[in-house]
Amino acid sequence: MEDLWSRLSFQPVVDGDFEAMLALRIDAMRPSLERVGRFDLARSRERLMQGFVPPHMQHILLDGERIGFVTLKPEGHDALRLDHLYLRSGFHGQGIGAWVLQWAVGQARVRGLDVRLTALKLSDANRFYLRHGFVCEGEEGVDVHYRWRARESVS
Repeated sequence: MEDLWSRLSFQPVVDGDFEAMLALRIDAMRPSLERVGRFDLARSRERLMQGFVPPHMQHILLDGERIGFVTLKPEGHDALRLDHLYLRSGFHGQGIGAWVLQWAVGQARVRGLDVRLTALKLSDANRFYLRHGFVCEGEEGVDVHYRWRARESVS
């Protein structure tokens, strides 16, 4: 894993990256959205446009190639919101998501903040977040809400 993690990096997102990021989001989300009967191209564009805040977004790179992206932005006075953690098909199950979560939790920990996120029901992401210390706070429609608590993870 250490060898893989040494090949990963972030790159800031700029306004002109939207279309490429939309294609990546569709690639990453389509199977899960289809499982819950919610895949819609126009809605995918709208959802990403609503959350497109380049100063809080990073491309995920493997050996310099863009393979995903993540958003980590302030939410209220006590948390950061982890949004849009997407990896292209074929890059799941390799530890890349764990590397991104380690970064996100590290950002929150140094600021004494929790991390909140929402995952789609029936998505493999649910098991992933639970394995990494996130706790389910509730469900709403097709969404499951999670929280990682800074206070409970201090060693």
